[in-house]
Amino acid sequence: MRRGRVAAAVALFAAVLVIATTHPLRAAGSARPGVLRFGDATAPGDPGALSLNRPLVGMAGSPDGRGYWLVASDGGIFSYGSAGFFGSAGGVPLNKPIVGMAPAADGRGYWLVASDGGIFSYGSARFFGSAGSVPLNRPVVAMAGSPDGRGYWLVASDGGIFSYGS
Repeated sequence: MRRGRVAAAVALFAAVLVIATTHPLRAAGSARPGVLRFGDATAPGDPGALSLNRPLVGMAGSPDGRGYWLVASDGGIFSYGSAGFFGSAGGVPLNKPIVGMAPAADGRGYWLVASDGGIFSYGSARFFGSAGSVPLNRPVVAMAGSPDGRGYWLVASDGGIFSYGS
């Protein structure tokens, strides 16, 4: 049952991401994508102003809720609000594209994951292993950090889960 929920959440995220990248939202009267605010969520930056080499593929919120990171498929990181910049894989030759990211529990780092399961750690986010050298049935599509920051999970498009750390 747990695999089914993870697969459903990943599918929903992927659908929203495809819609967002192929049909960008535009602020009223604007010719470029903008930030739409709902509820009490803050939006400290406008990614519509970015000039990207590759498309955005993931987003992670800072633990304090006052910032976020965006990641592009080439590993480029864009930080807003309280989300600090701790490095990126932009400009690094990658075997496969980046498909997601997760924040470190303390907000002072993050992990990036590539579709082959490769992990890239920045700031306080420790490296606990990767599936980069493991033959996968299907590509990795997302990741999540553990609440205590001592590990992370990767999920493949077929629902396979890969656990690292404690």
